[in-house]
Amino acid sequence: MQEEYAIEVDNIKKSFRVYHDKGFTLKELSLFKKRRGYEIRNVIDGLSFKVKKGEAVALVGHNGCGKSTTLKMLTRIIYPDSGNITMRGRVSSLLELGAGFHADMTGRENIFINAAIFGLTHREIEERIDDIIAFSELEEFIDNPVRTYSSGMYMRLAFAVAINVDADILLIDEILVVGDAAFQVKCFNRLREIRGKGTTIVLVSHSTRQIEQLCDRCIWIHDGKVRADGKPCDVNPLYLDFIAKRGSEYKDAKEDKTKYFEVKRYGSGEAQVSEVRLLKNGEPALGFDAEDPCTIHVDYTVRECVADAVFGIKIYRNDGVLCYGTTTRAEHLNRIELSEDGSIEFIMPRLALISGEYTIDISIETGEEYPVDYWKSVAKFNVTSSIEDEGTTRMEHQWKLGKMD
Repeated sequence: MQEEYAIEVDNIKKSFRVYHDKGFTLKELSLFKKRRGYEIRNVIDGLSFKVKKGEAVALVGHNGCGKSTTLKMLTRIIYPDSGNITMRGRVSSLLELGAGFHADMTGRENIFINAAIFGLTHREIEERIDDIIAFSELEEFIDNPVRTYSSGMYMRLAFAVAINVDADILLIDEILVVGDAAFQVKCFNRLREIRGKGTTIVLVSHSTRQIEQLCDRCIWIHDGKVRADGKPCDVNPLYLDFIAKRGSEYKDAKEDKTKYFEVKRYGSGEAQVSEVRLLKNGEPALGFDAEDPCTIHVDYTVRECVADAVFGIKIYRNDGVLCYGTTTRAEHLNRIELSEDGSIEFIMPRLALISGEYTIDISIETGEEYPVDYWKSVAKFNVTSSIEDEGTTRMEHQWKLGKMD
């Protein structure tokens, strides 16, 4: 049974010495002994979790909670003080992109060095070096010393190497901001492709959107322990709500994990969604056919003016799978100023979902990490269809039968 797990973390602990003002020279160490004073800081305190083979898991938590330290222990850059970590398969890590690059060597030479660090043989590197260079989009500069590269070019090359290792386990720490917007999309799509091939992924990111799109599970780490573990659509709202309250509500809470999944709504409150109605041909409805039109009507109230508001919507299947999500900003709508109560409608001429039960999340945001208002599962509805198709949405299509020439 253990073989189904690619990663097993069992009650690990890790602490560090934090010096008040450490001296480095012999003179400083001899004359200023007080500088050698330090305190022991426990970063990881009894952390345990398991990751199945082929599963994509996100680690979330506030800065300093131990997310990056955990990844470094998984990749064996550092080791726990106690507890056990079991990794099954070849590991590739994207923790500090470009670690191992030599500034005076060319991009091509650094590909060989960096890929060798990940465990590839010289022949394996030669077989895939063209793919690495093509993905990095640095063909014109690949034989120049990397010290002549911009930071974006440097990161592109390092990312291209790391994702071409064919690893069984991929560890990623906040690196999905490589290069320009087009290259970021390219990197994210490549990670989806890697995941589809069965690679186990552990990701640290503060982007809840990226986590929900890529990951099956989300683990919230707090004070070096697992605070909550579940589907991203369940854990992310809890974590963001906690960040806003900075622990006031949860500080003395018992370790009853079911408590944390009671949070359904949170936000700073300058504006709030007051009512959400589902309409079919202008009439309220809770049941739809896949071919029906659907309008999501949202009423909101304003307490304080929100200068640059962003409305968001997410539609989930009842098993937590994100079927579709978008925002007014993503679709480049004009700047929205909320100064008085009003309403907004999300209009779908054709629902295009397959049969099943669905829920809707509605949000008002400003671009900051914490929203103005986020209402989880504010509405539920059912979709029926006479067509037995699969997936999440029904794509517009037609069949055409022809004869071979």
